[in-house]
Parts: sequence; structure tokens; C-alpha cells
Amino acid sequence: MTEADRQPLEVRIEGLKKAFGDHVVLDGVDVDIRRGEVVAIVGGSGCGKTVLLSHILNQMQPDAGSVQVADYRQADAPLADLADLDDMEIDDIHTHWGVVFQRNALFSGSVYDNIELWLTEIKDMDEDAIRAIARDVLTAVALPADDDFLETHTDSLSGGMAKRLAVARALSMKPKIIYYDEPTTGLDPTSSAQIHDLIMETHDKGEGDSAKDGGRTTVIITHDKDLLYRLHPRVVMIYEGKIAFDGPFKDFEASNSPITRPYFELMPVLHEREAAGA
Repeated sequence: MTEADRQPLEVRIEGLKKAFGDHVVLDGVDVDIRRGEVVAIVGGSGCGKTVLLSHILNQMQPDAGSVQVADYRQADAPLADLADLDDMEIDDIHTHWGVVFQRNALFSGSVYDNIELWLTEIKDMDEDAIRAIARDVLTAVALPADDDFLETHTDSLSGGMAKRLAVARALSMKPKIIYYDEPTTGLDPTSSAQIHDLIMETHDKGEGDSAKDGGRTTVIITHDKDLLYRLHPRVVMIYEGKIAFDGPFKDFEASNSPITRPYFELMPVLHEREAAGA
């Protein structure tokens, strides 16, 4: 058993099934994600990557199977089945998560507005405390932290800066786990490489006692082959509604499976298509 295998579970998915009409998207998916891991979930367009993430985030309910997540409301963070929790309990658990959406999902308004809202609504912080956190997280993602930038409207940000702000907003909640949905879609190669590095730096830094409790967990939905080369995550591939591969990137890269190899070669094309549709 490796050191990673000894870490507590962050997410456990068992027998997850989801269909839309006659179209089966997930057909009995089993995945465990442990604390401190970097996990990339990959697969062809329409394979169910985002549907899987939506189930973890409780944005969809399964037709069968279960999604269990670490419940940080309790000291030892035991797994809790999302189906057994009410909306308030799920909201409490979500305060320990950060989510960076494919199109960033920034609010209309200023940089400060985007960081402030969650901290006000969820943590009931005052403005001085929020501004201090805003400066810290903007600095962490290599964005300006002065008053002028805090008041900058998000519409004026470049794609790379908007993505960094989305990461900063997620970091403001001091999350135990961060989920990224296609984090580099639509970015130029230089900006993409910077986001790759930012994801890894954010993962490695963790928060608070993360070094002793297993560290921050990072889950990435992606087609970005360059991201895999730079981060060397654990790779989970979905194919025809099932897990077709689950293992280290070096094994994924070396695989000659008739399922994984064609997808691996096609990843740059799929990534460009995602960008064209973004």
C-alpha cells in the first residue's frame, strides 16, 4: 500500500448511473478520490466527465448508485452520502470546496464584488477582513492587489486574468478540495501554461494544517494533454459510461489500449474543439 492509499477518502462514487432519456451517460461508475491527490478526469466529448462532476457537486441526482463526500463539519471528516443530506447540510459541506468553472462564471461587477459575495453571504465577514483576504488571494494567483484593480470591472479582464480571478475567488474560501472544469479552454498556450503552474502551486500550498492532514485535493475535468504532461496527475478516463482507465499519467501515456490510445492522440483536437465552442 502506498502513502497515497493510506490517505482518507475525499470522494467515493459507487455504481453511479445516469441517463437522459434513452441515452446512457454514466453506466455504473466507481471512483475513489483520496485526500491530497491531483486527479484528471478525461474522455471524449459527451462521455460524461461534466455529468460526473455535476453529481459530485450535487447539481444532478443519480438514477442509481451513490456519491459520498468528506464531511468537514465533523473532526475526522467521515464520508457522507449526498442523498442523505438536506440542502442546508450540503451548503455547509460546500463551504469547504472551491469550484472553477469552464467559463469562469464571474459575476457582473468588479473584481472585489466577485471575491466579496461568498465571504459576505457564507462567512458573514466585514469589509476589512474581506479586503485583506482579497489582497492575499489575488497575490497568490499573481494578479494586482491594489485598490484600483479591486475596483476593475470583470468585463475588462483578459481570458487569462479572468481565469486567475476565478481561481482566486475559489481560494478565498480556503477550500479543502478544488474542482476545475476545463480550466484552460479558450486560453492561448502561454496563458494555459501559467494556469497549469497555478493549479499545481495552489494544490501544493494547501491551507492551514494541510501538510499534516493530507493536503489539498485537486480534481480537473480536461482534454488538455499539455496539462497532463506538466502536472502528471492520476488519470481517470471515462468511455461509454464506464471507467476505461484509472492510474498514473505515465501509464496512461504509455498505454496501447485500443480505447485509451486513440483518445490520447486525439486530445489536442478535442481541446481545440472545446475552445471553438466556448
